[in-house]
Amino acid sequence: MVVVAKPAIEQFSFKTCRPPATFFSGNIPLVDLSKPDAKHLLVEACQDFGFFKLVNHGVPTEFISKLESEALKFFSLPLSDKEKAGPPNPFGYGNKYIGTSGDVGWVEYLLLNPQFNYQIFASVIKEDPETLRCAVSDYVSAVKRMACEVLELLAEGLKIQPRNVFSKLLMDEQSDSLFRLNHYPPCPDHQEKDGQNLIGFGEHTDPQIISVLRSNNTSGLQISLGDGNWISVPPDQSSFFINVGDSLQVMTNGKFKSVRHRVVANSIKSRVSMIYFGGPPLSEKIGPLPSLMQGEDSLYKEFTWFEYKNSAYKSRLADNRLVLFEKIAAS
Repeated sequence: MVVVAKPAIEQFSFKTCRPPATFFSGNIPLVDLSKPDAKHLLVEACQDFGFFKLVNHGVPTEFISKLESEALKFFSLPLSDKEKAGPPNPFGYGNKYIGTSGDVGWVEYLLLNPQFNYQIFASVIKEDPETLRCAVSDYVSAVKRMACEVLELLAEGLKIQPRNVFSKLLMDEQSDSLFRLNHYPPCPDHQEKDGQNLIGFGEHTDPQIISVLRSNNTSGLQISLGDGNWISVPPDQSSFFINVGDSLQVMTNGKFKSVRHRVVANSIKSRVSMIYFGGPPLSEKIGPLPSLMQGEDSLYKEFTWFEYKNSAYKSRLADNRLVLFEKIAAS
């Protein structure tokens, strides 16, 4: 059994939130990727929630198990060892600080991309860093293929051509995608204080096209519904959860909704999550697809992914990042 190190908390001021009344297991959209009606259910889920649970996804179980095992090995190391792989600039190990705009959370993480130099771990972990690199590479490759299949089914469901109008942005050699491993340690001394939950990762939307999340069997993920209520998502370690990102919301002119979500810390068990963020090339122009407009006015100004990424990463987590790129209707 891997015992995960418990980080210090006293010097940080963490946000809290009131816990939702119930889990939301019955109504979270569930899509079976192997079924003929998958494309229609995917479109409905992206329009109504911007979020859904995916089963029969085709990602090998051994890839998932291997990566989780490697992640737990790393996060179980003493903090002084892990810090040798950080701070993130922008990739590497981070602890509590999320981004550069002052956000903090009860979380430690590894932020990686395909060009990341894993030799940085040579002085940190007790084995060849190639083991971790291979585990990440195998997992990300499989998840990327699945994400592209989802995006192509969405294009089919929307009846737009070409079928790879979304997925080609992830498949591009210059795709600005990244991968994140998050670890949320248990916090028995600070959970449900005055009826509040400790925030592990504050509320936000993802700026990319699509996010693919998988976690262990520990609860914590919450999504915000259109009415502003927060709903807890029951964990399922054998399934994936998919988020619509800001860029996909823009490309569909608001038909798909970028879901606001957060993670609250668990008082008893640690939570490990793996998130693939599928992004376009930095030079890619992002705007509503003409084939989806059908006489509608564009809700957004066109921008490059580089411009939006820069703006998003200068903001606070909870900011509405798209508001700066919305078109203001003439009065």
